[in-house]
Amino acid sequence: MFEVTGDGVVLNLESDDRALLLRLLDELRSLLQSDDAAAQPLLRRLFPPAYIEHQHAEAEADFQRFMRDELVTSRLTAIEAVEAVLREPRPFSEETAFGMLHAFNNVRLVLGTMLDVGEDDDPDDIGDDDPMVGEHHLYMYLSWLVNSLVVALGGAD
Repeated sequence: MFEVTGDGVVLNLESDDRALLLRLLDELRSLLQSDDAAAQPLLRRLFPPAYIEHQHAEAEADFQRFMRDELVTSRLTAIEAVEAVLREPRPFSEETAFGMLHAFNNVRLVLGTMLDVGEDDDPDDIGDDDPMVGEHHLYMYLSWLVNSLVVALGGAD
């Protein structure tokens, strides 16, 4: 899947997988840029609170107001770099690899929010008759991609 070479990191994916990832990244971009209040709950895991106690509500509002745009910008920048690699496969830098980790994991987090995935959930418990079985498979695929890249960057087999 991922291979670290002397020229950089290489992603070996079929064109269908590349097209799927490009579509998912485009959907993430749309969510990040959306002003639709209905889309915002899907992003809650991407923008967790810095202050969770009620007495710090004002500090939390300030944090979100000042940091959210910066976080969105960094996520959009990572998406653009990953899209370039997916469109035109070539070795890429470790910096781009870390952006890829973040971008794929951000898609995974949004999907996990949509599916209400928790730590105790077991993917083997999802039956083929579940109306969201495809989304669960996609969540697992993204988890596998993220793990594969972490392993490749860590030099583990």
